[in-house]
Amino acid sequence: MSAQATDITPAPSTRGGGLRHKLPGSLAWHIGSLLVLAVILYPVIWVIGGSFKKSEDIVGSLDLFPGDPIISNYTSLADGIADISISTFFYNSLFLGVGSVIGILASCSLTAYAFARIKFAGRNLLFTLMIGTLLLPYHVLLIPQYVLFRNMEMINTYTPLLLGKYLATEAFFVFLMVQFMRNMPKELDEAARLDGCGHFRIYWSIMLPLCRPALITSAIFTFINSWNDFMGPLIYLNEPDKYTVSLGLKMFVDQDAVANYGGMIAMSLVALLPVLAFFLAFQRYLIDGMATSGLKG
Repeated sequence: MSAQATDITPAPSTRGGGLRHKLPGSLAWHIGSLLVLAVILYPVIWVIGGSFKKSEDIVGSLDLFPGDPIISNYTSLADGIADISISTFFYNSLFLGVGSVIGILASCSLTAYAFARIKFAGRNLLFTLMIGTLLLPYHVLLIPQYVLFRNMEMINTYTPLLLGKYLATEAFFVFLMVQFMRNMPKELDEAARLDGCGHFRIYWSIMLPLCRPALITSAIFTFINSWNDFMGPLIYLNEPDKYTVSLGLKMFVDQDAVANYGGMIAMSLVALLPVLAFFLAFQRYLIDGMATSGLKG
């Protein structure tokens, strides 16, 4: 029996031509990305270079790095500002940051559980009103709040800066946790009630562990916002020994009408370290939570 011959000659490869067509587009994309990265990193590089310059060489200078770098801007931080140690500012900011994180996680998670898992009269109306507070500018409430705390004799204390965190006034974090809790299966609540658990036990033993991604996200943003807050401490704090890092940076310019830009830039870089360390410490949990937050059942 004769077998019909089959033409198995391979077709000419087009791989090389495809690469030649893709190369210009890929090259342009990488060049554009590098240009955008350079624009984004320019302020950071300028600040790093400025921390090694003399104060008189910072303003008006176009050089990123000095020809004769100095480290006195960093060593002078040990002397403090106006007889106040730099560690005092960092301790005050750390106290407010940690206190704000604890208050936000406790109050907002409890409020979110009530909105997401408990049915009560007026729940939708109250939730809508809470979301509506996001539309109010901060400056609209500034004067009434100041008058209230002044009448309560709480000016020059940390109470005005922390009290709202423990009363679930941050609607954004409440909304974030509500949306996360609503995605939890209702069967979890039903199974817990069959075992005799009440609302607080369900909230503490089931909802909080499962809402770890939302809690960590709220903690990161709360700490960063509290650490960088300038307006709040400026209004409510009067004594320099109670100042935060943001107000301490301001003292470099106002002290004796002499602007110590070198020291201010050096301290601003040092002030970034706690925020960076806090973010890096919880980044792994944040990424893990984002990877699993879409799973149900």
